[in-house]
Amino acid sequence: MYSEMVIEHFLRPRHVGTIQNPDGYGEAGGGTRCPEDLAHVRIRVAGGRLVEVKHKTLGCPVAIAASSLTCEMALGRTLAEAREITAEMVIEGLRDMPEHKEDSVVAPAALQRAIADYRQREKTRERYA
Repeated sequence: MYSEMVIEHFLRPRHVGTIQNPDGYGEAGGGTRCPEDLAHVRIRVAGGRLVEVKHKTLGCPVAIAASSLTCEMALGRTLAEAREITAEMVIEGLRDMPEHKEDSVVAPAALQRAIADYRQREKTRERYA
């Protein structure tokens, strides 16, 4: 039913936790087919790159595995590169999974929101500097 990659990231998820005073925060939930899936992503940025990416995810094995892989894919990338990470890319990276579980891949949307939050915070800082 699930690929070895899904099982590996579900049983041993990477980058789980929180970041104190993150530079950006985003969350995203599953659609109508997977409303119980919810990913919280926090980022730390230095020199225009993601130097720390953490998630806390509630949901099925696919949601947890996808959050783990999303964080791995994002770590070390520039903000522009990380914005290009899509659910489709994560699904491809996880390999085989039931098609109806694709709605559980919510972490890329949470990552995009964390990056947008970071950019908004930067604009606010610049305005008041």
